[in-house]
Amino acid sequence: MLSPILMIGGALLLIISLAMDIGKSQSTARGPMLVVGIIAFFVGLYLFPTLKHHRKIVYFIFLFPLLFTFAVTVIIPLVLGICYSFTDWTGIRFEQVVGLKNYTTMFKDPAFIWSIVITFIFVVLNMILINLVGFLLALLCTSGIKGDGFFRASYFLPNLIGGIVLGYIWQFVFSNVIIGLTNNISLLAQTKTALFAIVLVYIWQYGGYIMLIYITGLTQIPGDVLEAARIDGATPAQTLFHVKIPMIASTITICTFLTLTSAFKQFDVNMALTNGAGSVADFMGNYLSNGTQMLALNIYNTAISKNNYALGQAKAVFFFIILAIVSLIQVRVSNKKEVEL
Repeated sequence: MLSPILMIGGALLLIISLAMDIGKSQSTARGPMLVVGIIAFFVGLYLFPTLKHHRKIVYFIFLFPLLFTFAVTVIIPLVLGICYSFTDWTGIRFEQVVGLKNYTTMFKDPAFIWSIVITFIFVVLNMILINLVGFLLALLCTSGIKGDGFFRASYFLPNLIGGIVLGYIWQFVFSNVIIGLTNNISLLAQTKTALFAIVLVYIWQYGGYIMLIYITGLTQIPGDVLEAARIDGATPAQTLFHVKIPMIASTITICTFLTLTSAFKQFDVNMALTNGAGSVADFMGNYLSNGTQMLALNIYNTAISKNNYALGQAKAVFFFIILAIVSLIQVRVSNKKEVEL
């Protein structure tokens, strides 16, 4: 009898707590009732005597907190965000459904189109350069050089600095230290050089992290394979291109995916370093003042600075679609090359 009582009592507590939440009750008992209800329901389910697949229920009970958290923080906000993008949402409430108005407005905005263009340029540059720098650093740190532990820690250290802090540090460097090498003109003063500066800072921050992943891949190559290549007379370059790189193809796939998605979502360094400032003389017949504003920062400024949450949400949905498509294509291409290698 205990099991049905716990299940029914737990379900009732859940329903009551949810009803109180929907009814905007001011009672502080909602939270405890919700927690007690969930615990009581699953304890009753676990104790149910005639239930089949008992082990699967135990697995589900242990997975439930993770699944519940994922649904609350990812799935439900994603679905609600897609729905809000078709309304006049103000961040608090919406009054009417506007259909595709936000999406048509979005694509008519030259500043948004420019943000997409500059984001893709930034992603391509970073995906190539970060992987190249990270791989070269990994080769250096696995070459038997003295003090390799110190070098690994030194290269990884910038990754521990927050993007906002990092941006302000490098803003000072570009505007006060390096300015003497650039004819007293800061690299952040012009759009082209400012984009180069952002790429440089991001490589400095993220290269050490990618280096550690490449080091893991390189150290997992069997020593007898490298020894066989050496005995067969392979030069270091031949060993690198015909033995090491093919054997870390899966590592290259992981690093490419990480740099791709991370560069697309770049926000903090972009905000702290230039805040999107930069002039573009003629783009789609318009003068733009957001020359270094990438997609994530454009979405933030639309929703927060301009207080247009519905339009910002539509841009975020479009951003999600781009990121999903590009990531799937990259993984598919990388896996195909991995098989070929």
